[in-house]
Amino acid sequence: MSTLQNKIDFSLIITANGANPNGDPLDGNRPRINFDGFGEISDVCIKRKIRNRLQDMGEKIFVQSDDKCDDGCDSLRSRAESCAALKAVSSGKNTDREKYAQTACAEWIDVRSFGQVFAFKNDVVSVGVRGPVSICQAVSVSPVDVVSMQITKSVNSESGKEGKASDTMGMKHRVDFGMYVVHGSINCQLAEKTGFSDEDAEKIKQALMTLFDNDSSSARPEGSMEVCRLYWWKHDCKTPKNSTAKVRRSLHITLKDGVKKPSSFYDYDIMLDELDGVTPEVYDLM
Repeated sequence: MSTLQNKIDFSLIITANGANPNGDPLDGNRPRINFDGFGEISDVCIKRKIRNRLQDMGEKIFVQSDDKCDDGCDSLRSRAESCAALKAVSSGKNTDREKYAQTACAEWIDVRSFGQVFAFKNDVVSVGVRGPVSICQAVSVSPVDVVSMQITKSVNSESGKEGKASDTMGMKHRVDFGMYVVHGSINCQLAEKTGFSDEDAEKIKQALMTLFDNDSSSARPEGSMEVCRLYWWKHDCKTPKNSTAKVRRSLHITLKDGVKKPSSFYDYDIMLDELDGVTPEVYDLM
């Protein structure tokens, strides 16, 4: 497979309806919001979902979540040590870092996409890989309302307690409605270093379009998170004249006249400026 020859920018529009898109552990797992009340989803959360989708598609993933582990490895170290190809190029202090990185990239699609740091306790050599796929945190188009509700379990966790104990109480949080935009890019120069190809870019695209498949949970019931639209700008060269910032500014999302409190994707007007030299592929997914 040849490496990527055309820079790619993309924007993904997603909605949350009665869901917690990304809980903040420093705020009681309430949906993330910034100081202005706009909802946020971390880039780490989005990459986790992309990795899960790629894994569902049969790709080999290095950074697997515990509940989706498919190779019996219980840590990143054990996964790296179980790889015969990596063992073959590892030689302690004399390890060729570049060859080690190339081998890891060839083995796992998430390493050649997002990069990875191979640094484990007591190892004499660490290897860093910079990946070509960069993703920004998602931010909602409008401020979101976070709703909290108290819940109870029907049974105590421990025996010997009469009635409802304190451990039967809990809280659930949700966003009634929020529309978020995810921006990302794929850099050709870094793709050359990791071996990221056009075929890999297509797999990333498919993962984005099906981001919430097999992702339901108590915090995100089935159907509460939806991918609405994907804009995919494939430029005509490695270093195009339209910068990523300019491409992102070409997408305008505003509330329709008369709408005070949005409750659906259709409450917004979406406009796209024409850019000289590049026209996006637009995928309507609703």
